Amino acid sequence: MTSLTRRRFLIGSASGASALALTGCDMLEQNSGLGAVIRSAETLTMKAQRLLLGRGALAREFAETDISPSFRVNGTSAPDGDEYAQLVDGKFASWRLKIDGLVDRPGELSLADLKTLPVRSQITRHDCVEGWSAIGKWTGVQLGILLSSVGLKPSARYAVFHCADELERTLDGSGRYYESIDLIDAFHPQTILAYAMNNQDLSVGHGAPLRLRVERQLGYKQAKYIMRIEIVDNFTGLWGGNGGYWEDRGYEWYAGI
Repeated sequence: MTSLTRRRFLIGSASGASALALTGCDMLEQNSGLGAVIRSAETLTMKAQRLLLGRGALAREFAETDISPSFRVNGTSAPDGDEYAQLVDGKFASWRLKIDGLVDRPGELSLADLKTLPVRSQITRHDCVEGWSAIGKWTGVQLGILLSSVGLKPSARYAVFHCADELERTLDGSGRYYESIDLIDAFHPQTILAYAMNNQDLSVGHGAPLRLRVERQLGYKQAKYIMRIEIVDNFTGLWGGNGGYWEDRGYEWYAGI
């Protein structure tokens, strides 16, 4: 796999939904007909939201004075395993973001590489499915610009984020965290790969070294500890096949707010 250089990057670059309750997840697993109805309604919700708000509609942005004094850690507080521990010990100097799948120029980027690219900062509200919200400042690179630099194949439809954390093992025996969004959200101007929060490098709890911010969706879509971005045309063969760790357990794939 070749390395993505800054030169290549510059050349290449040219309502609300909520998670199902646990009882609902159980029912979904037992009743394929019910699952089909829910997925149909989810698709309708996504299309309706995009029709009403527009594909480029922005999530509200706030002022520095609005930043929450505390911001809870959502999901995993730290991935297990020696590999991630070694990355933390080395201050992520050896970490690389891999980009592959349905792209013309697969490659890798270091954290230092990402920090040389055009920067976007945004102060937005994080809405967790558990019922809490907090406002934080996120700084990183727009995902759409990064995807443009590697060249997407005509069949590309989704960006899948493979993460370092692993939770309970169910379904196919894997608890590896992953998440996905379609290319409409991937190229939204507020969809960024954030490496800083509130003017400091991301902490481990908040997803170091890199996390997704897709600001028009709920918190469980904001994948942390990103190791790889895979561009695909469908979710077949990806664990439970529903496009995300929580989605494989009954949550909605499109979690628009």
